[in-house]
Amino acid sequence: MASSLPAEFDVIVLGTGLPESILAAACSRSGRRVLHLDSRSYYGGNWASFSFSGLLSWVKEYQQNGDPEEESPASWQDLIHETEEAIALQRKDETIQHPEVFCYASQDVDDSPEEIDVLQKNLSWLAPGTLIKPQDSASLSGETPSYVTGSETPARDTPENGGEMTDRAETLVTEDYGGGETCKHTVSGGAKDGVRPVLEDHSDPPKRKRITYAQIVKESRRFNIDLVSKLLYSQGLLIDLLIKSNVSRYAEFKNVTRILVFREGKVEQVPCSRADVFNSKALTMVEKRVLMKFLTFCLDYERHPDEYQDFTQCSFSEYLKAKKLTPSLQHFVLHSIAMTSESSCTTIDGLKATKNFLQCLGRFGNTPFLFPLYGQGEVPQCFCRMCAVFGGIYCLRHKVQCLVVDKESGRCKAIIDHLGQRINATYFIVEDSYLSEETCSRVRYKQISRAVLITDGSVLRADSEPPISVLMVPPAEPGASAVRVTELGSSTRTCMKDTWLVHLTCSSSRTAREDLESVVKQLFTPYADPEIDQEELRKPRLLWALYFNMRDSSGVGRSAYNRLPSNVYVCAGPDAGLGSELAVKQAETLFQELFPSEEFCPPPPHPEDVYFDGGDKQPAPPGAENGITATLDFSGESKPAESPGTHLQS
Repeated sequence: MASSLPAEFDVIVLGTGLPESILAAACSRSGRRVLHLDSRSYYGGNWASFSFSGLLSWVKEYQQNGDPEEESPASWQDLIHETEEAIALQRKDETIQHPEVFCYASQDVDDSPEEIDVLQKNLSWLAPGTLIKPQDSASLSGETPSYVTGSETPARDTPENGGEMTDRAETLVTEDYGGGETCKHTVSGGAKDGVRPVLEDHSDPPKRKRITYAQIVKESRRFNIDLVSKLLYSQGLLIDLLIKSNVSRYAEFKNVTRILVFREGKVEQVPCSRADVFNSKALTMVEKRVLMKFLTFCLDYERHPDEYQDFTQCSFSEYLKAKKLTPSLQHFVLHSIAMTSESSCTTIDGLKATKNFLQCLGRFGNTPFLFPLYGQGEVPQCFCRMCAVFGGIYCLRHKVQCLVVDKESGRCKAIIDHLGQRINATYFIVEDSYLSEETCSRVRYKQISRAVLITDGSVLRADSEPPISVLMVPPAEPGASAVRVTELGSSTRTCMKDTWLVHLTCSSSRTAREDLESVVKQLFTPYADPEIDQEELRKPRLLWALYFNMRDSSGVGRSAYNRLPSNVYVCAGPDAGLGSELAVKQAETLFQELFPSEEFCPPPPHPEDVYFDGGDKQPAPPGAENGITATLDFSGESKPAESPGTHLQS
């Protein structure tokens, strides 16, 4: 029970996002008494993952206006002494704005009563009994909420059992020349550029299963949908921390299989490794030599300052032109290797990003990135589990009304929760969203535009198991942000079979829908229309879409907050970057401020080396003796039995 919480702790943490969870684990591992609270009913905050029905409930929460429905909190004024003052905390999360939901999945007038009942139970907050055609779908946040129902899931859609199939041609591929594709040679860019292969796709269009909205709702638990789209750099800070602290034993990961690029209206695969470059038929021999020479230089660019000193004030794009890279190579390096924008990235930043990309290649696979099975929301929970193993106490759905501050010293002494209990601590770690408007009145937040899509096909066909792909779409206008697209197949355990989960992310300039809808239309077609042109039929079909804006507090310094006590430390929410390096850096920096003489997340002791004070051996921490490990070989040869991914090992 919450009323039986101890009254004294060393550290109280509010919020279970990634930086707070890392800090809680580090403090608990160093022997501190940790109380970890979250006003939400789920772990992760804006780093969380949801099932499909859980995401709909999350959308409903943010679409409702006014204060959240809750019991009247217990009075706390009598718990404040004359020498103390209270700093009220935020009652409602304001970090999510403009959520809009669109449903394009097919419907069928012959829906079974069971499936209609499932829809009504899961979407009871929408207008009940409303059936609409996919082409008439409207935003569920508008004036006429609606939903689409579908027919019962077929066992297998094939001609033999009467299943319905829709023919679709695929977009151009650059690596795989099987399946009837032919190569025609033309001369491009003059004789010095050599011969560039151009593909003509004569293969039979792939067969697509018919996916209905009823199926998606029925298979809701097959989905693990991230609020923030992140990947892990294989040589990044988060991977190193997971391995060092042995938290990696609580999760499994898969290697991202493809880096894609969007150029001239087509999706192509980017060669990453040396073997990929020389096997690629999308590059001429001259381009291959130029690219390998440039990438070799980037790996050791600090030792050759004369190569870039004259361009330190220039953009990376201008530097690439000066290095005589062809337009194709410039596009590959800028958008798919350095993953930067043309206007905002300097030469030094571009070289650093390119070097980081190259250094991450080959550690766990042919691309630099890993993805956690079951979604990004697994990572904060892994650190929460480590905190609990070393004695941390957790309470979800536990609201905090205020911080209690000593007037004389200016230090925070305690919190008062919604039950009226006063809990004392030495240090307080607070996620930014918990701070009131008064405390944040001088803060100017950035915003992230996000879209989550469910589709029935990949943006680039693959013959193997559903791949994990990263695609950068350059901005259509100068000064705008590039859009990062992450496409996840069912092998990641984030979506049902025969569907793909697609995440779009960019820095906001308008609402998320206004920022991202044009990219969605370039890559997908929203419904099957008999009069649609052949070019649209080449695209995967969009079944469902969610747009929303998320607060980015990563650039906010401590001095921007009002009346912040000296022993209260603020953690930022997710940023727009691809990795989680900022979250790890922030957690480590704050930990060193709290405990400068302590090691940050040291390796856990071996169970056989832990003793009670009386000399008896202590049992292994929960789960430690059952931690399944495997060498990180993504060929699949050394995975644990029946495991869809692998655990990390140093």
